[in-house]
Amino acid sequence: MQLDHLLKTAVDKGASDVHLSALTPPIIRINTRLVKLNDELLHREELEQMALCILGLDNYKTFDDQGEIDTSYHIDGVGNFRVNIYRHRGMIAIAARIIKTEIPTLEYLGLPETVGALARYPSGLILVTGPTGSGKSTTLACMVDIINRERACHIVTLEDPIEYIHQNKMSYITQREIGMDSQDFNLALRSSLRQDPDVIMIGELRDLETIATAITAAETGHLVLATLHTINAAQTVERMVDVFPSYQQQQVRIQLANCLRAVISQRLLPNKDNNRMVVATELMVCTSAIRNLIREGKYHQIPNAIFTGTKFGMLTMEASLQNLIDLDLIDAGYIKQEKNEDTHLMDALSSGSVPVIKPVSRSAKRK
Repeated sequence: MQLDHLLKTAVDKGASDVHLSALTPPIIRINTRLVKLNDELLHREELEQMALCILGLDNYKTFDDQGEIDTSYHIDGVGNFRVNIYRHRGMIAIAARIIKTEIPTLEYLGLPETVGALARYPSGLILVTGPTGSGKSTTLACMVDIINRERACHIVTLEDPIEYIHQNKMSYITQREIGMDSQDFNLALRSSLRQDPDVIMIGELRDLETIATAITAAETGHLVLATLHTINAAQTVERMVDVFPSYQQQQVRIQLANCLRAVISQRLLPNKDNNRMVVATELMVCTSAIRNLIREGKYHQIPNAIFTGTKFGMLTMEASLQNLIDLDLIDAGYIKQEKNEDTHLMDALSSGSVPVIKPVSRSAKRK
């Protein structure tokens, strides 16, 4: 009851995250800022009971063995929560992300109309990228809902954990939770190809095998929607290629140039009144010019291609920020911040200090 009360209060206050830890008061995040929910200190025993309530006995034993676990939690009439339970100084701590139960529309999210058009592609690969907490899962849910309302097809979602519950409309939707319905993303993705899917939504591209299978699925006539933790379209394409061994990269560039439809890079920013978040978006649509850049590995020219591709529905992050400024939603300082971040990124790339996913052989993984 205490757990449900804390989470309900956080939802009522418009929080995005809740942090519960022994010997500290409950902490919530509202519009990027951490604030105390109240002044009452939580006790070790209370956290143990909360963890048991969320996990159940069997999963609690798994958590006890591993020291951390991802799961989901639902409160009737309140909403769904993405939960990570872990140990902190030998005591239990809980981090819960509040998931909105109602799937928002493009208009509500403030996403470009081009995103809706992308959801209507019959096949190919569409990537939604950005840092943690930038609304990638919400954008994917919105795109899946557009397909669900407009097409009679089979949609398979692979999520960790399931966040938005989709009801069958025109489409038939199968939602699979990693860890509960399947062992991992790669196994679930390979299995989904034998389940007669038209659309596959992948919660996260985490490793070489999953990325390779996603590209293959997009090449073979499926529409694949997925997320990646990258900050812009150029870095996304480079990361997708660099995950493969060097002797495969030329072939992967050709495959990616053929099947990639678009990259949507986004970030959430607090508005001027600091009472809600707004989304800024970079949108790359794969035209013949961009396909050539991908095929030739000229990633550094992609930002300029996006800048000159507005007639194809493309949008730079700077233009998106300027639009939010013109609407008086954010301060003008964000454009300067964006330019500084781009400069720091290019400096880091040139110095080799930005980490990339390294290819891992199957034999190494078995060891």
